[in-house]
Amino acid sequence: MSALRGQADSLSPTVTAGAASESPGKGSYRRIVVKAGTNVLAGGNLQGGPDTAVMADLAEQIARLATEDGVQVLLVTSGAIAAGRQAIAEKIALPAVPDIPTRQVLAALGQNRLMAAYAELFERQGIAVSQVLLTIKDMAQRQSYLNIRNTLLSLLDLGVVPVVNENDVVAADEIGEVFGDNDRLSSLIAALIDADLLVILSDVDGLYTADPKLDPTATRIESVDFVDEQVAAMAGEHRNDWARGGMPTKLDAARLVTTSGIAMTICRGRDPDVVVKAARGERVGTFFRPASSKPEARKRWMLSRVGDGDWGQVVVDDGAVSALRRNGVSLLAAGIRSVVGGFERGDIIYITDGGGEHIACGIANYSAGDVQRIRGMRSDRIVDTLGYHYGQEVVHRNNLVLL
Repeated sequence: MSALRGQADSLSPTVTAGAASESPGKGSYRRIVVKAGTNVLAGGNLQGGPDTAVMADLAEQIARLATEDGVQVLLVTSGAIAAGRQAIAEKIALPAVPDIPTRQVLAALGQNRLMAAYAELFERQGIAVSQVLLTIKDMAQRQSYLNIRNTLLSLLDLGVVPVVNENDVVAADEIGEVFGDNDRLSSLIAALIDADLLVILSDVDGLYTADPKLDPTATRIESVDFVDEQVAAMAGEHRNDWARGGMPTKLDAARLVTTSGIAMTICRGRDPDVVVKAARGERVGTFFRPASSKPEARKRWMLSRVGDGDWGQVVVDDGAVSALRRNGVSLLAAGIRSVVGGFERGDIIYITDGGGEHIACGIANYSAGDVQRIRGMRSDRIVDTLGYHYGQEVVHRNNLVLL
């Protein structure tokens, strides 16, 4: 099956454009993550900061889902930097293109204002909220990952709406420690809490065949079966210096979250009742179908770390690629052609084909130096070559996730 459904003949059938298709139906989703970006909250007017009316409507929709449908909702929000700009825009001249220190200062100024507004708006609906600030490092360590999961699930069970944001005060994108306007963070959180649906609120009503702001003939995609290169090519470029997301990061989020067995919708955040409609299974925006099953907890954790840092990798031959994809087997030394970068036993590494595409990630049983020595060998020769033996597999299938 291709990634696009029902599109014109010039496209592959992995998307659907403007055609009705099956929807999950009311009551299908019991735990959802809603992500509201800066453009949605500020309505494109970043100088003015987040729009309280938009935030109030969002709080009302989430409250309705909680009280009427019994849905657990976690909110991932941007807007702290925009709120900080609003606080000092008349006092200080800010750069046209924000640097990292400026972002961090504005986040420190704006985070408490943003959270205070959410607390008041949700209180009007009779719902308590909690603030959770995260960085990639918090998600990278297995123990902290589990601690965050336990805290979030406990809050949801208490009927509290966790309000999650990236900790921009300490995150630094120059060294690869930011999530990307919370798009990726929302997908990681969805996998972390085993959500059923991720709703990403955008300033457009879904994914288009091209950028609708540049191409008036662009057509909205109704649904996507999986995010392949053709789908990714539709994202276009991100052009807002004050909001780090854009459609490319939303498709990255879709790739990660659907691989984790979770559905996702991209829809226009200011459309009436859009969150309620999405959570009740009505077709809004662009719907990304999940994988047929959810991977177990350890594999979800590995998926959550895809893209973090400069991972080592092993390049494998075509036979190994085929075996991994079709048969779900372990990676043996015999199929490895080369080693790129450094890693230690127990590190997560990429498994890459000859064309440079990452086809899987997994936990290495051997260090980069060891793999360099045993690559291409039969497994029964490992102990004679190294003088020790950590198993026949370089990456065991139980510790391997296809990408």
